Amino acid sequence: MSAQPTIGFVGLGSMGWPMASLLHKAGYPLHVIDASKERAQAFAKEIGGTVAASNRELAAASELIITILPTSNIVEAVLNGPEGLLAGLRPGSVVIDMTSGVPTITRTLAEQVAAAKGHMVDAPVSGGVPRAKTGELAIMFGGSADLLERVRPVLSCMGTSITPTGDVGSAHAMKALNNLVSAGGFLIGVEALLIGKRFGLDPAAMVDVLNSSTGMNNSTQKKFKQFVLSGQYNAGFGLDLMVKDLSIALGIGRDTNTPTPFSALCREMWASCAQMLGPGQDHTAIAKLSEALAGDTLSEKK
Repeated sequence: MSAQPTIGFVGLGSMGWPMASLLHKAGYPLHVIDASKERAQAFAKEIGGTVAASNRELAAASELIITILPTSNIVEAVLNGPEGLLAGLRPGSVVIDMTSGVPTITRTLAEQVAAAKGHMVDAPVSGGVPRAKTGELAIMFGGSADLLERVRPVLSCMGTSITPTGDVGSAHAMKALNNLVSAGGFLIGVEALLIGKRFGLDPAAMVDVLNSSTGMNNSTQKKFKQFVLSGQYNAGFGLDLMVKDLSIALGIGRDTNTPTPFSALCREMWASCAQMLGPGQDHTAIAKLSEALAGDTLSEKK
């Protein structure tokens, strides 16, 4: 691979757009595509790069392909078919799936890519839209050490930490389990804030105490004041996507015969909130479920 390989970037959503922007800023030639042709054209106009007419055309023009899409099923659809990535894949090309995917599907897709004489690795991210914009994402990497070194310069444009997790598929497992821990921490934190408010404590002061104490976690640091107490609920990660990731985590639990009673309850609460609020909600809106159960609110918005 040359010092500045041509990159095909598939998926210009809330995460993909800023990540692809960083690659363009770093000087990588870009071919882009999105389910919304208008969005891809807007990216090319505002940021740069060339809009590919199809996934097949994108693959044929690229040495390295990045996919960051809502689900593994969509990744599979993008790879396969007469106009799919596999139809135009160059021998030796690397497909980096940065989707929060299903490990078993990822491994099957990696076999298909290998049959087409390419390589596939999984490199999901954590950090949300704010860190996607600054290039400070945490990246998990599933694949061989040789492939990691081959794509490290590209990944380093988007993230400040790159952690190998094992063979292909392992990074997707780690991402789902990370989000399980994050989701549990968020729920328990919201309940603690509601208890404290009813007792007479100020929720904002509680967050300050938690952040200087052992109760500190990502939600206390970066979500409660910013998106819950403010009433904004716009962190940039969908509630439906969190439910998807929790379902993946529970599926891994079932596949490994691991008892997960607390995790199962956590997933059911998130799924119940998604049903209650309907589509298009930010994941921080899960606080509204606990508020509804308590008959109280945490938002400072009047």
